[in-house]
Amino acid sequence: MRDRDELREVSAAVLAVTAHLSVREVLQTILTSARRLVDARYAALGVPDRNGGFGEFLADGLTDEQWRAIGPPPKQHGVLGQMLCSPDAVRLADIRTHPQFGWWPRAHPELTDFLGMPIADGDEILGEIFLANKQAPGGFTAEDEELLRLLAGHAAIAIVNARLYERSRELSIMEERNRLARELHDAVTQKLFSLRLTAEAAATVVERDAARAAVQLATVRQLAAEAVEELRAVLIGLRPIDLAGDGLEAALRKQADLLDRVHEAGVTFTGAPVPRLTAAREETVYRIAQEALHNALRHGEPSHVSVGLATRDGRVVLTVTDDGRGFDQAARAQAARRLGLTSMRERASAAGGSLRVTSAPGAGTTVRLEVPIGE
Repeated sequence: MRDRDELREVSAAVLAVTAHLSVREVLQTILTSARRLVDARYAALGVPDRNGGFGEFLADGLTDEQWRAIGPPPKQHGVLGQMLCSPDAVRLADIRTHPQFGWWPRAHPELTDFLGMPIADGDEILGEIFLANKQAPGGFTAEDEELLRLLAGHAAIAIVNARLYERSRELSIMEERNRLARELHDAVTQKLFSLRLTAEAAATVVERDAARAAVQLATVRQLAAEAVEELRAVLIGLRPIDLAGDGLEAALRKQADLLDRVHEAGVTFTGAPVPRLTAAREETVYRIAQEALHNALRHGEPSHVSVGLATRDGRVVLTVTDDGRGFDQAARAQAARRLGLTSMRERASAAGGSLRVTSAPGAGTTVRLEVPIGE
C-alpha cells in the first residue's frame, strides 16, 4: 500500500511539472515534491553559473524571514562544490562529518541527515538537489535515494528544455533583427532619401519661386510625418522579447544575471512572478529598471546593486537599490540631468505610475517605481 501511495505521489509531482511553463516553476515544483515525498525538513536545488556561484538556487522548508536572514546564495564550495564534480549521490547521517564540510551562515538552520543528488544529462552535471533532516527516525534510506534520483532526472529534462528554448529564442531574436533591418531599409530609409531630395529641390527654388518652394516644403513635411510613423511602427517591434515571452519577472532576473557577470559589482534579483501588465506598462518597468541599473553601475561605484519586484495593494513595485556613493538631493536638478531622472519620471507618469528616488552622499541610491496592475 505504501508503494502504491508513493507511486501516486510521484505521478502527481510529474504531472504538476508539466503544468508549468517557467523553468523556475518547474524546478520549484520538483523541489517541493521531493521534500514532501522523502519526508525531509529542508530541501534545496541549485543550478551553477560560470562565476563560482549559482544562477538558480531554490529552497523549500524555510520561511521568507529565514531565507532573508541567511543572506546571499551559497558558492560552489564544500559539499555543494563536490556534488557538481561527481555523478554519485551523497547520503549521510550527519552532513558535518563529510570531509568537504566547511561552514554555514549564522542564521542557517542546523542540518544533520543529508541526501544529495547531482542533476545530470548524460555526463554533464547541470545542477544538484539535496534534502536534509529526515523527519522520521533512521535517516534517509536507499529507497529515498532512488526516489530522489527519479526526480533529479525530471529536473534535468526541465533544465535541458529550458536551454533549448533559450537557443531557439536567440535564433528568433536574430531573425527579428534581420527583419527589422530590412524594414528600415525598405521603408524608412527610402522615405528619408525622398525627403532629402525634396528638401534640396525646395532650397534651389526658394529665392526665385516662393510658391513652388512652399509646395516642395509641404511635401517635405508630409514625407517627414510618414517617416516618423513608419519608424514608430518598426520600433514597436523592438519591445524586449523577454517581456513578450517569459514576462517581467523573468526578463528582469535575466538582466540582473547578465550584468552580474559583466560588472565587478554584484547584481542580484529578488522577486516572484507578478500579474501581467499591459504591454506599455511592462516595457515601462523594464526600461526604468535598465536605466536605474545603468546609472548605479556607471555613476554610483557600488559594490552591490539589488533589483526587487513585488505586488502590493494592486500595484507592481520595482526597486533598484545600490550601496554606492549616492548624491546630494539638494542638487536634484544637476542629478536629474546626469542620471536621466526626468525622463524616467515621465515614463512612469505616462504609464499611470509614480517614481521616487532617494539618495544621500555615501549612502547609495534607491529608485522605487509603482505602476497599477489594472487597465
